[in-house]
Amino acid sequence: MKLRRTLLHISQEQLAGDIGVTFQQVQKYESGHNRVSASRLFDISRVLNCPISYFFEDIGPETTGDRTTPTSRSGEQLAEEVADGADPMQRTETLELVRAYWRLHNSDLRRNVLELLANISKRE
Repeated sequence: MKLRRTLLHISQEQLAGDIGVTFQQVQKYESGHNRVSASRLFDISRVLNCPISYFFEDIGPETTGDRTTPTSRSGEQLAEEVADGADPMQRTETLELVRAYWRLHNSDLRRNVLELLANISKRE
């Protein structure tokens, strides 16, 4: 939540006002001291202009533990469905890459980085 909020240059106070809580509550959400309810997460996703799934992209086995997914599809089928429908523009790594790119103050360096990535992606 904090990453998305800061990428959009939204303060904790602004987010708090938009979702109807105090900025201290937003701090607690971001630090993990308080859990975010599903309805509140929905409100946050709307204010931050992203799907709720954005907040779950980086969840790995260390977080989910031994939980099983109650579904009739196999885990492999489900993973393929998620991968096929995933919007790369909504992924955390994409936002981090864009943010790092724009932190480069030298425009020639930015152009070189872009050319490097373009060349690497052509070889894939």
